[in-house]
Amino acid sequence: MTKVAILDPFSGISGDMTLGALLDLGLDAEWLRALPEMLGLEGIGVRLNRVLRGGIASWKVDFDIPPQPHGRHLKHLVAIVNASPAPDVVKSRARAAFEAIAEIEAEIHGSSADKVHLHEVGAVDGILDVLGSIWGLELLGAERVYCGVIALGDGFVDAAHGRLAVPVPATLRLLEVFEVRAGPEDSGELTTPTGAALVRVLSVGPTPVTYRPLRSGYGAGARDPAGRANALRIILAEVEIDSIEVETLVLLAADIDDMPGEFLAAAAESLRDGGALDVTLLQTVMKKGRPGVRIEVLCRVSDAGRLEDLLLRESSTIGVRRTTVSRRALPRENRTIEVFGHPVSLKTVTLPGGGERSKAEYEDIRRLVTTTGRTTAEVMEAIAKQTPARGSPFH
Repeated sequence: MTKVAILDPFSGISGDMTLGALLDLGLDAEWLRALPEMLGLEGIGVRLNRVLRGGIASWKVDFDIPPQPHGRHLKHLVAIVNASPAPDVVKSRARAAFEAIAEIEAEIHGSSADKVHLHEVGAVDGILDVLGSIWGLELLGAERVYCGVIALGDGFVDAAHGRLAVPVPATLRLLEVFEVRAGPEDSGELTTPTGAALVRVLSVGPTPVTYRPLRSGYGAGARDPAGRANALRIILAEVEIDSIEVETLVLLAADIDDMPGEFLAAAAESLRDGGALDVTLLQTVMKKGRPGVRIEVLCRVSDAGRLEDLLLRESSTIGVRRTTVSRRALPRENRTIEVFGHPVSLKTVTLPGGGERSKAEYEDIRRLVTTTGRTTAEVMEAIAKQTPARGSPFH
């Protein structure tokens, strides 16, 4: 069984609603009160109140903030994240959230990610919401996050750039490929850009069909409308491995016929180094019978915009196709074994039905051959003796 968190944004999602729900799930209140100081943000008060939303007891999180810069640039947010004592995985996801919204805001306003001024997510409460929510989920032991259908709200909202229709442009762009619904009527803005950014970097797919709930928590929104619980529910649950193998990813593709092969290889390597899950080069035939190469990049939803920009910069293509795909991936773990006195990294996957299959990293095999003077066959045989196949004819 794997411990997961399921976001249930039946009344939308924002950063403070997420923190409130995590608090209700058991996140340490003293840790949350100490969060501003841990991030080097001075003079911030933290108010945690138990309130009712539609008759449901929920936690309301508010930050009392002295006068601050009205928004920040991406480099300032990244500096705050990097200087924090958060675990590396938390820092990575927080940076991805800020980068995603910066890239989208830049596209919307015809600017660049390093120049755009982030208002909501760049404010102090936005920084605390993003980093606190991602870190809080990590502290609660959630190995994966899923998200149900997201209520967007309706009407208009006054933003830094004037009066905008709900959902505001950044929210809608951040939630591409996720299941959303408009309304309910007269509800105003229910899902904020900060909430949408959290969904984008955290969620690996829709709510599992079956799961075992362990605990649920509610985070209150600012308003308390009659007849509706304005709250975010988060469910901590256990899920069978077989039911969480399918995840939503993005496939980027471009056809190229005017780049030397070594430059294409370099572009592919840059994409792999940039966080792509897989990069494939395929021979194809283009217009007028010209031979070409199709470059396909498989990546997480949160990385799609950044890797799309990288593909446009590193290759000669003038357009990139983007497709949402589902991938079934076998559960895997990495461990290290010792062969001829040297460490070898081993990847082991769990097969449907419970068998296992293991494979050593090629670079470790090559290094071992060079270092020990053994043949590749001898190294492979020694590895095989330590990795008997269980339930599979391959190992």
